[in-house]
Amino acid sequence: MQARIGWLITVFISSIWFINGAWAKLLGGVPRHQQIVAAILGQTHAPLLTTLIGLGEVVMALWVLTRWQLRLCTWLQVLLVAIMNGLEAWLVKPLLLFGYFNLLWAALFIGVVLLHQQFLQRSNSTIV
Repeated sequence: MQARIGWLITVFISSIWFINGAWAKLLGGVPRHQQIVAAILGQTHAPLLTTLIGLGEVVMALWVLTRWQLRLCTWLQVLLVAIMNGLEAWLVKPLLLFGYFNLLWAALFIGVVLLHQQFLQRSNSTIV
């Protein structure tokens, strides 16, 4: 049962990264993402940078699924989500879907990622 719960949370976290990377950025499903990149990093390279960010998010989704280097993966997610959302709230709040409330969603996601790591570490120590 614990393994199933851990796997479901892993898939949930991975799907967040995958949807935001593949659909929202790579496939252009949410044009606002490229507008945010353009506003922060400049219009000239916004399409390329949005694609690279999307690819990075897809790679993160795959990494989450592997559970390889769990601690490093967890802390990298925490840093990326905090930095990305902090910069967006500070620099381009009008482009955000929920304005400053995006920070709340980011904090909740960070909490899930951190709790997930703790859950998996406890589950592995009790199974072994």
